[in-house]
Amino acid sequence: MSETTFTVESSSTGGSCCGSCGTGTGKAPATAAAERAVFQVKGMTCGHCVSSVTAELEKVAGVTEVAVDLATGQVTVDSTAPLADTDVAAAIDEAGYALIGRIGA
Repeated sequence: MSETTFTVESSSTGGSCCGSCGTGTGKAPATAAAERAVFQVKGMTCGHCVSSVTAELEKVAGVTEVAVDLATGQVTVDSTAPLADTDVAAAIDEAGYALIGRIGA
């Protein structure tokens, strides 16, 4: 079976096409750019520490991913928007550890 490819250009005169049928402009919905921040955390010594910090940070609005480097105490947080240090500090405190500060910003 052969595949047919076509391109539909949007008209500057407007129209009511929502694009859901595949005949729209083909542009994906706008999404927020990903943000990445790295924090120094004091007091983590084991895998349980990593799990606790990760779980609390994942509760912060907008957080999409958390990576903890236990050896260095650095926590990398990806989010949909910039995070307030106060929100990060509160989450880390809730996990039982101390935020030293943001690294590189």
